[in-house]
Amino acid sequence: MINLLKKKLNPTCYQGANTQSQHFEGWYFKIVDKTERHLYAIIPGIFIDQNDSSRHAFIQIFDGVNNKSYYFKFQSTDFYFTDNVFEIQIGSNYFSSEHLVLDMKDSSLNICGKLNFTELTKWPKTILSPGIMGWYTWVPFMECYHGIISLDHKIHGSLSINNENVDFSDGIGYTEKDWGKSFPEAWIWVQSNHFSSSNVSITGSIAIIPWMSKPFLGFIFGLWHKGKLYRFTTYSGAKLVQFEINSNKVYLVIKQKQLFIEIKATYMGGGFLQAPKINGMTRDISESIKSALEIKLVSLSLNGSEIILDDTGRHAGFEIAGDIQRLQDMWNKTNQNQ
Repeated sequence: MINLLKKKLNPTCYQGANTQSQHFEGWYFKIVDKTERHLYAIIPGIFIDQNDSSRHAFIQIFDGVNNKSYYFKFQSTDFYFTDNVFEIQIGSNYFSSEHLVLDMKDSSLNICGKLNFTELTKWPKTILSPGIMGWYTWVPFMECYHGIISLDHKIHGSLSINNENVDFSDGIGYTEKDWGKSFPEAWIWVQSNHFSSSNVSITGSIAIIPWMSKPFLGFIFGLWHKGKLYRFTTYSGAKLVQFEINSNKVYLVIKQKQLFIEIKATYMGGGFLQAPKINGMTRDISESIKSALEIKLVSLSLNGSEIILDDTGRHAGFEIAGDIQRLQDMWNKTNQNQ
């Protein structure tokens, strides 16, 4: 029980030890070099199932410039972890909050090297709210959990990619994770930490959340600006007041007390990654890490309105996955009933 509590209080570490049921867990490292000509997502993880044929560890590499993805599959016995701290090893590859070591090669990709991460911007946590999911972290039957390791950090080091040395020193990174039984039926995810203003980072998602006998539309957004985290989440009482979605654009406005955040995301080409379903890592999702993300944060008061931030993020992560029409229909129905 004590070990379980420690894990819940530290969502970044491996949560699947000793699980007897289906479980997936994956960490997502987004890295952009100083020249902004090299954009990569590196995703180590593991899928556990009673079916031995689908049980395996993996490392996905996504080249966001050329929209190419690579899936390296490992035996589940090649996956090692440290209790109560984020530190995993898959074969000869190593991952933690502060480091990444790659050593992989097949007929299409040869990638190796070491990156160090400094000046991590972590999501604040308390006992009642250990991470971005707030008190939902403590709910034992969630389909999918989410964690933020660092909203924004500096990168040091280089990678050899198909025998080309790519220097990521002074680049910018972002790291998150997901775990549970399966990804949601449908979701939207956006992220960027490349704005004209410095020290700005945003991450957020909207998804269909199974809950008892009736699913609901849940959302979690965090905007880091000038050393302050602005949170817009379902569990904090925020309201999604506008929501429009199609195949390549999303527009939404969320209200949290006197604050409004407006987000316009435009998909600008991407590739496919493999994601978890009940029967394995068998779901193809389209992802971009070179999209555009327009952000406006406004504070209202008796004296009028104040624009806190109005900026456009580049190299934005953007996913629109699953039955997006149901996402729109659920919001329309909720909005009509208010």
